[in-house]
Amino acid sequence: MQQLERFRSLSPAEFFYRNKEIAGFSNPARALYQSIRELVENALDATDSYGILPVIKVSIDSGIIPDKPEVYLISVEDNGIGIPPDNIPQAFAQLLYSSKYVLRQTRGMFGIGVKMAVLYSQITTGKPVEVLSSTINSSRIYMFRLSIDIKNNRPVIHHKASFKKSSEWHGTIVKLFIEGDWNRAKSKVYEYFKRTAIIAPYATIIFKDPTDNVVYFKRSTTLMPKPPKEVKPHPHGVDIELLKMLISNTTTTTLKEFLIEEFQGIGEVTSKTITELLKLNPDKDPKELSNDEIELLAKVLKEFNNFKPPRPDSLSYLGEEIIKIGLESILKPEFVTANTRKPSVYEGHAFIVEVGLAYGGNIPLSEEPLLLRFANKIPLLYDERSDVSWKVVNQNIDWSLYEVEKPAPLAVLVHICSTKIPYKGVGKESIADVPEIENEIEKGIREVARELKTYIVRRRREREEVEKAIGIIKFIPDIAKSLSSIVNDVQYNSLSSELFKLVLKKFKNVRIRGIDDVVVSVE
Repeated sequence: MQQLERFRSLSPAEFFYRNKEIAGFSNPARALYQSIRELVENALDATDSYGILPVIKVSIDSGIIPDKPEVYLISVEDNGIGIPPDNIPQAFAQLLYSSKYVLRQTRGMFGIGVKMAVLYSQITTGKPVEVLSSTINSSRIYMFRLSIDIKNNRPVIHHKASFKKSSEWHGTIVKLFIEGDWNRAKSKVYEYFKRTAIIAPYATIIFKDPTDNVVYFKRSTTLMPKPPKEVKPHPHGVDIELLKMLISNTTTTTLKEFLIEEFQGIGEVTSKTITELLKLNPDKDPKELSNDEIELLAKVLKEFNNFKPPRPDSLSYLGEEIIKIGLESILKPEFVTANTRKPSVYEGHAFIVEVGLAYGGNIPLSEEPLLLRFANKIPLLYDERSDVSWKVVNQNIDWSLYEVEKPAPLAVLVHICSTKIPYKGVGKESIADVPEIENEIEKGIREVARELKTYIVRRRREREEVEKAIGIIKFIPDIAKSLSSIVNDVQYNSLSSELFKLVLKKFKNVRIRGIDDVVVSVE
């Protein structure tokens, strides 16, 4: 007799335990990189999102556990706002628990990242994560050792303690044992910190690797992006289920109040128009709406064209000055420019595209531009060719139109900030080809490329002028010598000086101090 299928449910922790690859924990090298990235992103979110100049200290130590050289201890410390002790267990040991499930730009999105690092640590080493944290106004530091109850997706507290602060320190320290492969992860980890220093030049980052090599990225500016604000949902981004949740949680008692209070961009007039389109009483209690009425409301909100665009208050864009400072401090180019686009919208979510371009200097020659991809200030290092930015930079743009001759010393930075980044997976490494985003990236790149073209053409013209001037100056000694022999009362030195002045007058942009800079000797 054929046995029937057995059914059961999985907790989020158990699902990711079985499918850790989709969150970027596919092998020891990638897991080491991903763990560092998740911890550093949390540290930066806890600082710059609250107007605090970040000081991030990261160390990786090996040989901590005897006979297990593949196990590393990662430690990340920040000077952020800290975590209230009641929230620490869930924040580090319960998947899909987060402070980021709001309409506000943050580096994290899913409430998964740091918990996946804890889960991977638990799977590969069996050791708990250690967390120390103190909030700004607290007089105590709280310490927890935690692991995850995988079956029930609950934190397990192995040890907790608190002690009085001896300084005004606030922030969080996380210590995590993990099975990794430093030799294979090394290049990505160093590149990650380099690109983080580019996108956050207002941060001080100190990194010590397992060989005790220390890299210090010194803060190069105190200019910071404006922290993001939490905003209400935009009507164009609403679906049936979100409407049901909003209705369930609302304290309003009329449909008119519900529309005005729960959404951005809806006032008295717009609310009246929508209720008329719905053919519903504006005084009706939203909790009394039927499923058909909720479905119709969602349809009307999506299709209504007179809403204002989503407010950009929820976004924390960098601005052109910070981008230029970051590129200059790390890449040391001869030319740099940046362009911050105006806010745009896709699927009811505001987004801003920022583009930076650096040329020459210490940037190596390459057939393809060095592409620096960022999303909500996160460096994206993997899956580059599947990213919309790569498509624009290498397929949509003909760089020869902008006087760029390959191989070229060219770097292009693309930063996308939004309350909803359209990642292709929870590993957060590449961005989908959303037409609205692709269009803004292309416009931004063409804008900075035009500035580069102006620079290259001007530099080429200046170089040609110098070559012409040098070509003429080389003949001055012979000309002056011949003239002085013909005109007896005019000395050679006087003629040479006057001829040199005439050349400089003709080529005003040429900077040559004297004939001796061009002509080595005169026979």
